[in-house]
Amino acid sequence: MKKKTYPLEYAGVKQKYATCVVVGDLVFCSGMTGRTPETGDVSSDNVAEQTVVALDRVRKALEQTGSSMENIVKTVIYLKEIKDYQSVRDAEFEYYGKHCPLLVEEPPASTVVQVVSLARPRVLVEVDVVAVIPREEGIISE
Repeated sequence: MKKKTYPLEYAGVKQKYATCVVVGDLVFCSGMTGRTPETGDVSSDNVAEQTVVALDRVRKALEQTGSSMENIVKTVIYLKEIKDYQSVRDAEFEYYGKHCPLLVEEPPASTVVQVVSLARPRVLVEVDVVAVIPREEGIISE
């Protein structure tokens, strides 16, 4: 089975880890935070705004691989503060409503975990996603 890695860049500098990896028809996106690809800086100190930036990064990464948000099957959301749970979920489903209404009606399997810290002190939320790339013979394109 082939593996393809999509590198992560901040401010045009390639990082030491990938934004996503494709193996067969599966897409694994990790480390999606509120850091903007243009600068590498955290976009805001607001957890809902960071969630939107993270989901924008997910959407763009999936499109780059030939998939899309409607093909997300699993999310893991890492929160620095569990008190932000509802704000993150509200931002997530508002985002889905704008960019992929199917996920509002048929949400992916999802886990939310509070962590001691994330990669940068100002990062409040991180999203990991597993999605599929639809193939003619695959489950997605019935």
